[in-house]
Amino acid sequence: MSSHAVARPMIAYKSGPLTGEAHVPGDKSISHRSLILGALSVGTTTIKGLLEGDDVLDTAKAMRAFGAIVTQHAAGNWSVDGVGVGGFCEPDTVIDCGNSGTGVRLIMGAMATHPIRATFTGDASLNKRPMARISDPLALFGAQTYGRSGGRLPMTIIGAETPTPVRYEVPVPSAQVKSAVLLAGLNTPGKTVVIEQEATRDHTERMLRGFGAEISVQITDAGREITLTGQPELQPQDITVPRDPSSAAFPVCAALITEGSDVLVPNIGLNPTRSGLFTTLREMGADLEYENERVEGGEPVADLRARFSQNMRGIEVPSERAASMIDEYPILSVVAANAQGDTVMRGVKELRVKESDRIDAMATGLRANGVTVEDGPDWWIVSGCGAQAVPGGAKCASHLDHRIAMSFLILGMASKNPVSIDDGSPIATSFPIFESLMAALGARLEHSQER
Repeated sequence: MSSHAVARPMIAYKSGPLTGEAHVPGDKSISHRSLILGALSVGTTTIKGLLEGDDVLDTAKAMRAFGAIVTQHAAGNWSVDGVGVGGFCEPDTVIDCGNSGTGVRLIMGAMATHPIRATFTGDASLNKRPMARISDPLALFGAQTYGRSGGRLPMTIIGAETPTPVRYEVPVPSAQVKSAVLLAGLNTPGKTVVIEQEATRDHTERMLRGFGAEISVQITDAGREITLTGQPELQPQDITVPRDPSSAAFPVCAALITEGSDVLVPNIGLNPTRSGLFTTLREMGADLEYENERVEGGEPVADLRARFSQNMRGIEVPSERAASMIDEYPILSVVAANAQGDTVMRGVKELRVKESDRIDAMATGLRANGVTVEDGPDWWIVSGCGAQAVPGGAKCASHLDHRIAMSFLILGMASKNPVSIDDGSPIATSFPIFESLMAALGARLEHSQER
């Protein structure tokens, strides 16, 4: 059970056409980074369109604990009076990051090169997730970490008193690891270098540059090499957060598989390191259009129009695309179940260590609903039933994972029989208005009395 809510069983029934506009919340990745970089700036950063889900609210609480003044002025409108690079103070309490792997890993990186001590924890799901991938590179800066076996939370970090710049090659594609190392490099003299063999979402690099840090990116024989000059004075910014493509995935995919649907999802960030799902859907034959393409705040943005697509077909998703859509594989598997033929997904072992083992969670639930799924350590194959042909009728475990919960509810909207989940409360971590937004489009979602 989540630390933020009691279990809320839900059920999704076959829906009629979904129509209208879906105004999804602000981008979660950018919301986290806006608060953290605002706290490390000197002066007042204003943020419009901040995602007010539990994950981001926990990051706001953490920034207050480290000394920043974080204020909500109206829905989505916030300000952060920062303490500057090197200005974090030692928190009086344990930092509880709830369900957020992004929040805890980025905050660990930001504080690890301050001469302070902090203890981090989370909910039952977050406390199972691997943190050694963060604590190992932070140790190279001189930080000391003490966690549970397997490098799990709760974990105490003693920040480096005289941090040493590092040159670090990220062992697996991970924007969280890359970002944690770069944030640690902010309060480290000299140049910190991060090398990634596969490009991951680059919001941290873009936003550091926007806040005034000296950062460069070049392609070398070793990979994508990012160099950050430490100890800058970050300048406060006025930030408008684009709407989250990972949240947009749910109304988009629901429209594609629900007969007669036509849904517009405005103002979606289409950063190329985040838009792999939409590229994949179009390759599958989805009727998905980009309208009003533009650039806002240095990020590409468009309005997405999704219409019911009866003849989608399975494809092999290029493994090199995984980093740009890693959070979207659960909902992609729901679309794949409504397509014709096999959808093959490889190079996705990172899904095994997300909020849940997302391959196992989705494979188990899809099989229970009449879909054939094969899976291995870093791959899975969904054999499609065809449009509107998934039998449905099963109850699925959400595993305290917001994306698993939403994916199975979307599955129920296009299945022959209702699909239920044991707990919808984790949805609030990233998409607190999911239920009301989908209902306004015409979806049939109800709360179940089953426990």
